[in-house]
Amino acid sequence: MKSYMQKKEEVVRSWYVIDASGESLGRVATKAAHILRGKHKVTYTPHVDCGDYVIIVNARKVNLTGNKLNDKMYYNHSMYPGGLRERTAKEMRENYPEEMLERAIKGMLPHNRLGRAMGKKLFVYADENHPHAAQKPVQIEIK
Repeated sequence: MKSYMQKKEEVVRSWYVIDASGESLGRVATKAAHILRGKHKVTYTPHVDCGDYVIIVNARKVNLTGNKLNDKMYYNHSMYPGGLRERTAKEMRENYPEEMLERAIKGMLPHNRLGRAMGKKLFVYADENHPHAAQKPVQIEIK
């Protein structure tokens, strides 16, 4: 029996919505990365971008357990001397909630061309409004 390898022309994509309010950051990120990679499909092929589109709403209401709001740090560097910028998770959640979730999810995707293509199918919004109603996305529950 031969293994089935999906071709990029045969991929059928769906749209999913994940509501992050009251959910843990890691649980939302793993669920989204799983769908973006296409691992929830029986036709999953590692070298093909066979994942679906993911919309995450209420990113501002995502939970962090323990003392991570004050202890977890996010770093950026401008590549100039003294250009290190550090922000706590509390600052990120208040000011840049979309970026916080995107970083968590994109860190779980492959770090190559394929992963960048998968990351382009992710849409994160700080509140419950999103402009993708025409795609008729399906609501996903996080267990």
